[in-house]
Amino acid sequence: MPQNQQEDPVFIRVRQKLNCQLSSSKRCIFRVHNELRQVNEKAYEPNIIAIGPYHHGKIHLMAMEEHKLGYLSPLGGNTEMLKKCVDALRKQEEDARRCYAESFNLGKDEWVEMMLLDGCFIIELVHKFYDERSRGSDDPIFEMDSIVNSLQRDLLLFENQLPFFVLCDLFDIIKGPDNHPTFVSQVLNFFGDILPGRGRIDNFKGDLRTKYKHLLGVVHNNWRPSLLKLGCNKDVKFIHCVTELREAGIKFKKGDDRSNLFNIVFKNGVLQIPNLTIEDRTETVFRNLIAYEQRCEDRHFHFVCDYVKFVDCLINSPNDVSVLCRNGIIDNWLGDDDEVSSIFNKLNKSVVWSGTHFHYSGVFEKVNEHYSKQANRWMAKLWRNYLNGPWAFISVLAAIVLLVLTFLQTLYTIKN
Repeated sequence: MPQNQQEDPVFIRVRQKLNCQLSSSKRCIFRVHNELRQVNEKAYEPNIIAIGPYHHGKIHLMAMEEHKLGYLSPLGGNTEMLKKCVDALRKQEEDARRCYAESFNLGKDEWVEMMLLDGCFIIELVHKFYDERSRGSDDPIFEMDSIVNSLQRDLLLFENQLPFFVLCDLFDIIKGPDNHPTFVSQVLNFFGDILPGRGRIDNFKGDLRTKYKHLLGVVHNNWRPSLLKLGCNKDVKFIHCVTELREAGIKFKKGDDRSNLFNIVFKNGVLQIPNLTIEDRTETVFRNLIAYEQRCEDRHFHFVCDYVKFVDCLINSPNDVSVLCRNGIIDNWLGDDDEVSSIFNKLNKSVVWSGTHFHYSGVFEKVNEHYSKQANRWMAKLWRNYLNGPWAFISVLAAIVLLVLTFLQTLYTIKN
């Protein structure tokens, strides 16, 4: 094309859009969908700390900025190390920006400063949580458990994330190169208190710098089922709630204490469910993991959505929660069965759920098969109404004996 001839404006616009589309494939940190947010907006909002650009500069989160500086101060005495951190973040600036689904009105210097303060704070925080000897005697973060609890919650929020490669590169400079498994172990140790049950720890093989997208992704990848296989039923029929399943003679038993939270088994009329702890932060954890899974195209990653759907089917009322608590399946730290019931009944609202690929389709099928047999409901009713206690059993046994003796006496009379 001659130099004096201008390019077609349509060609320019389309080319720019195609370039934007190519760069969008690197996005891994998004806003929560409006439909999800509207169900419980507070579950996606940080309480005390902003990490990354989405909540950067909010007034109610500014107090923690001083603590970020405090955790960066040890680097201040090491000019060379601090300069390496800044140089590394400047080189990563464009890659880091492309990880976010939105553009931000932050200059280059402001962006690098934000990444430096947030990244170094996270690295020092998880290290001090792991190694108590590294904490100062006057460290305000660890003076109150409530602060640590709030930080655990806020650092798991879907929108409150840094690209994991940023954290890894800072860790290499501050703590030593090529030791990312140590960093991941410290991260998982930090979040261990907030997870409502046990999961399967992933193997730390490969390039962890690119394997994980962010801290929420680290937790998700290391809190997964160990036994479940992905179901492919085209027509999944939901199971009934706890109260109705008990009417069909189905019993509920707490799974092994060492069992993975997601490993639910139905065998010989007994539904074995690992222990689930419900506390103030549990709903937030589930909601943000679900928000993360809604952005994952691979259905193998949707095990949290499927687990929540399973529990939602079991719980229709506070009475269902009470039964699960009595059987040791739920530890209700909220103290209110009605609140637990409400949480699980709302968790699935506005969640895109695929019935064609469901982790618990096999369990659902077995439970429904048991429930559909009329004989099981008759036997359950018999035991519930007439054999549910020693005196009731003795009364029924006496009635049977009396009936047999009456029959024998009648038979003897006829013969004579």
